[in-house]
Amino acid sequence: QGVELSRSLLSGWVDACCRQLSPLEEALHGYVLTDGKLHADDTPVPVLLPGNKKTKTGRLWTCVRDDRNAGSTLAPAVWFAYSPDRKGIHPQTHLAGFSGVLQADAYAGFNELYRDGRITEAACWAHARRKIHDVHVRTPSALTEEALKRIGELYAIEAEIRGMTAEQRLAERQLKTKPLLKSLESWLREKMKTLSRHSELAKAFAYALNQWPALTYYADDGWAEADNNIAENALRMVSLGRKNYLFFGSDHGGERGALLYSLIGTCKLNGVEPESYLRYVLDVIADWPINRVGELLPWRVALPTE
Repeated sequence: QGVELSRSLLSGWVDACCRQLSPLEEALHGYVLTDGKLHADDTPVPVLLPGNKKTKTGRLWTCVRDDRNAGSTLAPAVWFAYSPDRKGIHPQTHLAGFSGVLQADAYAGFNELYRDGRITEAACWAHARRKIHDVHVRTPSALTEEALKRIGELYAIEAEIRGMTAEQRLAERQLKTKPLLKSLESWLREKMKTLSRHSELAKAFAYALNQWPALTYYADDGWAEADNNIAENALRMVSLGRKNYLFFGSDHGGERGALLYSLIGTCKLNGVEPESYLRYVLDVIADWPINRVGELLPWRVALPTE
């Protein structure tokens, strides 16, 4: 706006705004967890250590509710949480109230979530493909080329059925995807016999085979996706942020950042202009009934026209 303000004053204002907005965090988290399928991921963020100029590595975790690829008209939403480390207790706490399908990578911290059957694991073909592609870039071969071609055929089906209903997607996957997956599994296991188990390609193939039930889950569920790109896309604004600021100033700053990423990210998913939304909500939330705070979530607000 062209007004020179000190960093400490701006920091204080952001903190005050986040205190006003904090009831929305719980409402947004609750909305995200009520879906039957979630996408989850995390990314490192630098955090300033108290008392010196060094930084530590904190984490921002994200959970995304977005079923538009399966024809849903319900609002998509993204929720972020900050933690000072990457211990598995954090996603276990974030998802304590969730039951359904969790699309995520093979991070071991998620494993405890799958033990009691409340949450079903659906893995990410983008991760599996990336490991093979990385080998292909370094040492291309007929095997890497064939593996990538086969995975590409799976993605071609996904492009065809994007936007169909879950029932239609399931029918198409049963007809087209399942035979390709069965053939791919047989091919991978056969080729593994010809590779040194210490080779990079064997490790890439083993990564896929070790997760096979989770990687192929989507073929039996029209709501599920082939990969976790929905969560990875949500983390892009964090990656962009890391290029524009040095660090979070504290763990408290990380928590405030997670709240703002949640609201701004959800605005973007719903085509709502973030600055206009925040300006409006900050004007009204102090006098808003706490039992109706869900009415102020981004897709539910009718912003006044200028």
